[in-house]
Amino acid sequence: MVERRPDKTEVEGSIPSSPTMKIIVKAKPGSQKRKLEKVDEHNYIISVTEPAMEGKANAAIIKLLAAHFDVAPSLVEIISGHMARTKVIEIH
Repeated sequence: MVERRPDKTEVEGSIPSSPTMKIIVKAKPGSQKRKLEKVDEHNYIISVTEPAMEGKANAAIIKLLAAHFDVAPSLVEIISGHMARTKVIEIH
């Protein structure tokens, strides 16, 4: 009898990977109102009212993107540009 090997979806503990998307965001902290503007498929301009101090603007950007893409904020991650206006963000 030939032993059958389980495929990846049958292996206990394996989780199918979800698609991720990387976008580039130009941040505008300290703006008068919140705004998310899509420039093209991978580039966005995001204005937030929070200042660029102690991660407040980054947290607001994450919340705004999570609401826009209808995902939990924990699935939005700043990959690079934590202290810069141009950021690379990954959405899981």
